[in-house]
Amino acid sequence: MESAGKFCAALGVGLQETVDVPFRRVLVTGATGLLGRAVYREFQNNSWHILGCGYSRARPRFLRCNLMDEDAVREVIHNFQPHVIVHCAAERRPDVVERHTEAAMNLNIHASATLAKESAGTFLIYISTDYVFDGRNPPYGENDAPNPLNLYGKSKLEGEREVLRHNPGAAVLRVPVLYGEVERVDESAVTVLWDRVQESCESSTVDHCQQRFPTYVNDVARLCRLMAERRLQDSSLRGIFHYSGKEQMTKYEMACAIADAFNLPSSHLIPLTEQPAGAGAQRPHNSQLECSRLESLGLGVEPTPFKVAVRDSLWPFLYDKRWRQTVFH
Repeated sequence: MESAGKFCAALGVGLQETVDVPFRRVLVTGATGLLGRAVYREFQNNSWHILGCGYSRARPRFLRCNLMDEDAVREVIHNFQPHVIVHCAAERRPDVVERHTEAAMNLNIHASATLAKESAGTFLIYISTDYVFDGRNPPYGENDAPNPLNLYGKSKLEGEREVLRHNPGAAVLRVPVLYGEVERVDESAVTVLWDRVQESCESSTVDHCQQRFPTYVNDVARLCRLMAERRLQDSSLRGIFHYSGKEQMTKYEMACAIADAFNLPSSHLIPLTEQPAGAGAQRPHNSQLECSRLESLGLGVEPTPFKVAVRDSLWPFLYDKRWRQTVFH
């Protein structure tokens, strides 16, 4: 533990103080991102020593580490000596992966492989996606054959395989579309609908084809912590797991639910029942995840209701703050 503390002090990165022993150390990659911030906060609030890594947005709060640099990754793991690593860093925007394929593949596959190699013997949780499935025959269990439709899904599936090949004791956690406390509304495919909801003076078409299961990052973060704590007691926890919100919605239904959560009108929202040509990377129609494996292990986390979580996530972005009085009081 002394070397881990000296390492963080030398980097100018805070290591949470706690009186708990034995010390539990967790490394979170992608700690500047939507899910990474929630995971960092969850472990920090539950008596773990935590080191968060980022890259372009890392300083001053987190360690700046290029996950493409094998020597840098090796140094961080060797010096911090984590008991658990939660690997949140990824290029998770399907259309961006299609346009910047090489960079995305490097991060989603090669950086994941490096992390798995260097962390062999350490419990690694690799965050993956429901997009490893084609969406034609839901729901999908952990043992169902993947068949990704786009490069993002293919890159995450290959990342899964690399992680489990180099670190057989790792866990792969597949989750669907995520939302939570965003820094900008376009940080999530769910919260990006917010501007359309608020701009009620103009009609707006919203996808009403693809079925989604929006999942709150705070719930995923809690699950990661529970998995980490279980693994410290039971080394048999490994392999592939699924977790998902339970409310099935199209983007149109999400937008209407967001409007309802804030007592805003939704009549200007128009459901679009056909996919327009040139709509970007192909998405699965319904990639619902079957999540009973975690529940059977006593690791089920009851999803936060969508309207509750989305209200907590988006109220700072209200145009008219007077609405807060009608929503929250």
